[in-house]
Formats: sequence, structure tokens, C-alpha cells
Amino acid sequence: MKNKLGILLALVAVGSGVAWGVLRASPVDEDRFAALSGNPDNGQTVFTAAGCASCHHAPDAEKDAKLILTGGQKFPSDFGTFIAPNISSDPVHGIGGWSLTEFASAVTKGVSPDGAHYYPAFPYTSYTKMTDQDVVDLWAYMQTLPASDAPSQPHEVGFPFNIRASLGGWKLLFMSDEWVVQNVSTEAETKGRYLVEALAHCGECHSPRNALGGLDRNNWLAGAPNPAGDGRIPALTPNQLDWASEDIAYYLESGFTPDFDSVGGHMVEVVDNFAKLSAEDRTAVAQYLKALPTAD
Repeated sequence: MKNKLGILLALVAVGSGVAWGVLRASPVDEDRFAALSGNPDNGQTVFTAAGCASCHHAPDAEKDAKLILTGGQKFPSDFGTFIAPNISSDPVHGIGGWSLTEFASAVTKGVSPDGAHYYPAFPYTSYTKMTDQDVVDLWAYMQTLPASDAPSQPHEVGFPFNIRASLGGWKLLFMSDEWVVQNVSTEAETKGRYLVEALAHCGECHSPRNALGGLDRNNWLAGAPNPAGDGRIPALTPNQLDWASEDIAYYLESGFTPDFDSVGGHMVEVVDNFAKLSAEDRTAVAQYLKALPTAD
């Protein structure tokens, strides 16, 4: 009996060790970016395409004040309300005291400097596809932005979703650095895929999710319920969005639809960002969307 108990305890210990190894928050390697130097000019473009200010400026910020990444905007979901943190250059309340490795671990792996999992309301599941150079350039640019000493607010998330350790299992199930659309045929579609699937993280809003909050990749960009509970976020697949490529590109520049309607809601911020990108970038996004396969 004692031998059986000892074996059971040993198996539990081994199983716990394996689970901890698989589910723990793993940062990026320290030497991954050692050979790269940051270009803040390209970093500004990455920052704009990724919509960093759109989520992290203060709720009442206007114009240049949107570059003060104070945080405080609230994002309701089925799992609770997530509140964007201060990611300004302040070394105490923001991320000014972080290293490049800590920044890259947060952006591409959802891992905090103290080794905790971030909630996927932060779209690192998309940013994990970013190139190393874009990560380094983004970090170089963000260090040039103004600081804010406003403390980050805690998320309004209750049990059991406040157990961050469980996010290790969530990442194992739903986080992947593989492209959703594997087959792209032109250089423009390839660039559009990078913008849509990685930087602009369009799928985070325009794709449905399962009961655990994982993106339904089989219905990529097929539309989804608004997590705020108000209406539905539209589909972007060709069978649902019958706009011409030129119409999509123009919408991303101007906010005007082919039927003379205008952009609203959170898409106002998205269009504002895309309007600052190049015409080539907007055309690439349009061509990627027109080449999408029909959802299941």
C-alpha cells in the first residue's frame, strides 16, 4: 500500500512538473534581438498600423493627446471588463523601465515582466506574427512618446477568469504564429495578410469566438457579435462584403462606404490609423480581403 501511495505521489509530482513546464509563461530569448537596431521612423508606421494609441490613449483624449498612452479605456466582454493599462514611457506607471526583451515578450507572447500571462484582450495572439525588426522598431518609437504618471486600473474580471495561470492552457489551445490564410498569390496579398492578420489584428473583432474565447479560424473574418453587446461586427469575406477592391481601399482612407454612409464606432479609430498609412498598404489590405476564401 505504501509503495502504491509513493508511486501515486511521484506521478502527481511529475505530472505537475510537466504541466508547469507546458503552461508557464515563457518570455522570448534574451539574445533574439541582439543583432537588430531600432528605426523609430518605421516604428511609427508599425505603431499606427497596430492601433496602439486607439486602445491605450485616455478615454477623453483628442488629437496629439492620443499619443500619451495613459490607458483607462474599458473593453467589456463575456469574461468581464478589461481596462487598457498605461503603456507610456513613464518608468514607474508605464513601460519606460522595461527592456526590449520584456517588451517583445509582452507583445509577441503575452508575458509580463514578472512572468505572468496577459489576458488576450491584448491582441498578442495576432502580434505574435510580427517580424522581429518591426518589434524592435516599435520599441524604438514608443520610447520617444510622452510619459504619463497615471496608474493602470485593475481589470474587472471575476472568478474563475481572474486565475491567470489558466491562460497557459488557453494559449496552448488557441495561440499560433501560423497564418490563417496559407495561400496568397501576389506580393500585395502577402503584405495585406501581414497587415490584417498581424499588425491591425482585424480578426480579433471581425471573427467569431468559441465558448472559451478562442478565435474560430474556420470562420475567419466572417463577422461576430459585438462584445459590448450592441449589434454585430460585420463580415469582411467576399461573399458578405461585395465592395470592389477600390471601394475598400477608399473606405480605409476616407471612412466613406460605396453607398455614401460613413464609418462609426471603434472603426473611426481604425480608419484614422489606416488613413495615415500608404495607399499601397490600403490597396494591399483590400486585395487580401478580396482573395479570402468563403467561410464555412
